[in-house]
Amino acid sequence: MPIDADTATGAPLGAVVMGLGYIGLPTAAVIARAGVPTLGVDVNADVVATVNSGRVHIEEVDLYGLVQGVVGRGLLRAATAPEPADTFIIAVPTPFHDDHQPDVSYVLAAAHTIAPVLKKGDLVILESTSPVGTTEQLAGLIAQLRPDLSVPGRGGAGAADLFIAYCPERVLPGRILIELIDNDRVIGGITPRCARRAMGFYRQFVRGACLTTNARAAEMVKLVENSYRDVNIAFANELSVIAENLGIDVWEVIRLANRHPRVSILQPGPGVGGHCIAVDPWFLVAGDPDNSRLIRTAREVNDAKTDYVIGRAIRLIEKLPDARIACLGLAFKPNIDDFRESPALEVATALARRFGDRIALVEPHARALPAAFDGTGAALVDLDTALSECDAMIVLVDHDVFRSVPLDERADKLVYDTRGLWPDQPRLSAWESLLARAA
Repeated sequence: MPIDADTATGAPLGAVVMGLGYIGLPTAAVIARAGVPTLGVDVNADVVATVNSGRVHIEEVDLYGLVQGVVGRGLLRAATAPEPADTFIIAVPTPFHDDHQPDVSYVLAAAHTIAPVLKKGDLVILESTSPVGTTEQLAGLIAQLRPDLSVPGRGGAGAADLFIAYCPERVLPGRILIELIDNDRVIGGITPRCARRAMGFYRQFVRGACLTTNARAAEMVKLVENSYRDVNIAFANELSVIAENLGIDVWEVIRLANRHPRVSILQPGPGVGGHCIAVDPWFLVAGDPDNSRLIRTAREVNDAKTDYVIGRAIRLIEKLPDARIACLGLAFKPNIDDFRESPALEVATALARRFGDRIALVEPHARALPAAFDGTGAALVDLDTALSECDAMIVLVDHDVFRSVPLDERADKLVYDTRGLWPDQPRLSAWESLLARAA
């Protein structure tokens, strides 16, 4: 049965999860499925009401059924404020400012919120991707807010009253529920005792290895993982620009180069999106700007690729003054509804603002367009409508439904494929040559 948002269950809480977003809600549901009475906390009252009704506000494979089940069994409920529990998990956003400096204000706000209900023996785990040193900053703030409790790493003799650790999520959207359980976890404690206590908590629902270290190392591990991906994607994106300027099919080049036993080039795209790979490298740059030259350059290359795609698309559309153009995909990666830091969204928005109602937007994972398109005249249409009404297509996301379109349905279309989705499609350079001769 759905839970009344104003009514608490009688069972003592095992865990409180601060933040019910793309990571917090799946994490809370997985913990609850392990039999731990869990409270999810979010500042958005609509999110709280949605979860308490056994529904979800985000799209993730199998999440709806899991939430419905654990809410129905009374193991998960939601509220706008925390309650006493044994374990507190902070899973709130960590964006960056306009100057790419990390913003940990949501983490610190969560600490302010949970501090009044902490008691001796409680475990506090930060899961939000954070700059190195954030867990120590969190511990320092809790020490200020609760001087009656001994906080680990803050001096003093004997064992501390609280346990504080860092354990980043390492999951792939679309596979979150699987990877929350099966992936290895890196658990960094303020002290070794903190790490061991946190490991005991994760052992309740994680099948992967639980590896302990200190908090600063664990924070850097998460940033390094995503920076590694970013650097390698930047290489692929830079190759794609060079190949286009030389009149070479980059997809063929990468396919053949990857036949080498020690070469594994990633696939290029219109940039890099998501709240992890497009953000986390800046946290490393901010931590040591003088010695992070490669990481900074990779970020600049990937951001520049989005500008490159916008410029090329504009030039193409301007050569087709009477054509209607379909932008395929707005999410930051295939088969999800997540638009955070999406280069596809940035490209489509720029084109909609410039060309208005000539732009048709196809995003099978959205029921309505993001607010960025308000006033542009661009319309959300389904794939079949785009295929029948549009003369040109710009592939921005490789959703499976796009991949299923056979050549005979798109052979007469001018296609700018930023994802290598349709290798059998006539190359854009051939179309551009014909357009140039016609002009």
